[in-house]
This record gives sequence, structure tokens and C-alpha cells, in this order.
Amino acid sequence: MITYIVVIIAVAFAFDFVNGFHDSANSIATVVGTRVLTPFKAVLWAAAFNFLAAFISGTAVAKAVGSGFIDVNMLDANVVFGALLGAIAWNLITWVYGIPSSSSHALIGGITGAALAKAGTSAVTWGHKWTETLAAIVVSPMLGAFMGFSLMVVVYWVFQRTSPARVNRVFRGAQLASSGFLSLAHGSNDAQKTMGIIMALLVSTQHLFQGRGGILGNLHVTSFDHIPYWIEMGAYLAISLGTLFGGWRIVHTMGSRITRLRPVGGFCAETGGALVIYLASHFGIPVSTTHTITGSIVGVGATNRLSAVRWGIAGRIVWAWIVTIPASGLMAAAAYLLVDKVLHLPGK
Repeated sequence: MITYIVVIIAVAFAFDFVNGFHDSANSIATVVGTRVLTPFKAVLWAAAFNFLAAFISGTAVAKAVGSGFIDVNMLDANVVFGALLGAIAWNLITWVYGIPSSSSHALIGGITGAALAKAGTSAVTWGHKWTETLAAIVVSPMLGAFMGFSLMVVVYWVFQRTSPARVNRVFRGAQLASSGFLSLAHGSNDAQKTMGIIMALLVSTQHLFQGRGGILGNLHVTSFDHIPYWIEMGAYLAISLGTLFGGWRIVHTMGSRITRLRPVGGFCAETGGALVIYLASHFGIPVSTTHTITGSIVGVGATNRLSAVRWGIAGRIVWAWIVTIPASGLMAAAAYLLVDKVLHLPGK
């Protein structure tokens, strides 16, 4: 049983790695699309700031993911394992087709679907975290669009007497800072989700490690109040390594297919998106970085003219956002039933 728990922890870090390469587009698509950095330099830059977030971020999002969506009494190893398998499957499917869906919502849908398969609707706590998260599906891209649009308007006003060539030179340098800022925000919000799922696993199986010393003693966790240092560092390292591998299909969609960006637009999109993500992290809301930065890109594109945004592509992305939670939930439910009924692996 202990070996099973260790395997699930490894799978959780694998999900974080997949999250990194799936969502690397959020951090680097604009800086690559504007040709400020080459793809290789961009992923190095983003990965460094992903990991730096470990030293400045809190754990409010981790606690929300681990205990805010389902009844913690319904948690067991099989539920967590099914949740991770469902979320990973959905991430890989959307990565293959170049669809910028939300890894955050895939994980939330996964743990909900697995819990529903185990205990029905009583397993879900329909509280304020669900309200915040579902509202964020609509609000975060709208806020991102508003921030991207507003920043572009301010920049146009400030630099109205400056030549386009000079503006381009200024913001090629500024976009390095905004890209790092967005990667920092991405790491601070997304890595915490894996921390939350590992904490949920260890709290639900704490009896297995009580009184043990050595390495196994580090797995004895009794509450969500304190997240062990090794979980934090492992999550941030995994997402940073995933970012290094990059999700190039999604980079293409985000960086050039929604709208054409110049460095000034990339700066405004990244800065606007990062501000919204940091606000959500402060309040412990597991917001989608994908939704937010996509909204920011649309907002920036709309300052030129509405026709500058490829609304057909944006519409298909929105549909992916809508189906992510139920689709990953169904996959996780199937994975839970497979683990629990076919493989006969112990839950508690």
C-alpha cells in the first residue's frame, strides 16, 4: 500500500510536468510570437521564473484544490489516482490538437469525477470555491481582456508622438520583463494545484505513516495547515522542467492564430494577464492561466479593430474551456472505476 501511495505521488509530479509543457504557451507564446525571443530562449526564461515563484508565493490555491471542492472524508488513494489519470489524459488530448485548455480545471474536474464515481453527489461540496471557480471561467478572460485593452490604450496615449520604430525597440526590452512576470504568476498559481492534490492524498492516508521515521516519516501529514517543503519544491521543479519542453502546438495558436502581436501588444497582454492571475492567487482561487492570457491577447487585438481578432478560433477555444471540467471528470471517473474495480488496488 505504501508503494502505491509513492507511485501516486510520482504521478502527481508527472501531472505537474505535463501541466508545465501544456501551459508553457501561456508564458511564452506572446514573446515568441513577437520574435523578441527564440523558442529555446523563451522556455529557459519561463522555466526560471516558474521556479522562482516557489520562493515568493503562498499556498492558498493548494489548500483550495485539496479541500475546497469535495468532501475530504470521501478522499482516498484511488480517488486521487483516478483524478490525476483523468486530468493527464485530457491535457494530452488537448495538447495533441493544439487546444489551449485549462490544466487547473482538468484537475478540478478530475478529482470531482473520481469522487462522484465513488460516492455520488454527496461527495461534492457545492460551496464558495465552486462558485469562485465556475465564475472565473467567465470572469478571468473578461478581466484579462479588459486589462490588455486598457494597457494598450494607455500605451497608445503615452507614446502617441513617438515613432513606431522607437516604440517597437522600447517594448522589445520591456516584453522580457512582462514575460518573466507572467511566468512568475503562472508558477505561483499552477504549481500549487499539484501541491493540493498531494496534500489531499497524504491527509487521507495519514494513518499509514503515523509513527514512522526516515523518509516515510515525511509522508505523515495530518492537515492542510502546513505543506511540507519537499512537496512545494517538487511541484515547482516539475512544472519548471515541463515548461522547458514546451507545448509548441499551443504556442502557435496562442502566439499568432488568435491575433497578430507586436512587442507592445505582447507586453500589454502578458502584464494584464499576470496581474489578474496574481489577484486570483492572493484570494486562493485556482484560476486558469490559459483563460486569462487568452483574454488578454483578445483585448490587445481588439484595440486595433474587432476584425483583428480571429473570433472563430477564439470561439473554439471557449468551447474547450466549457467542456474541460466535465470531460476530464468523465475520464477520471472511468479511471477510478478501473483502478477500484478491475485492478483491486486498496483505497484507504
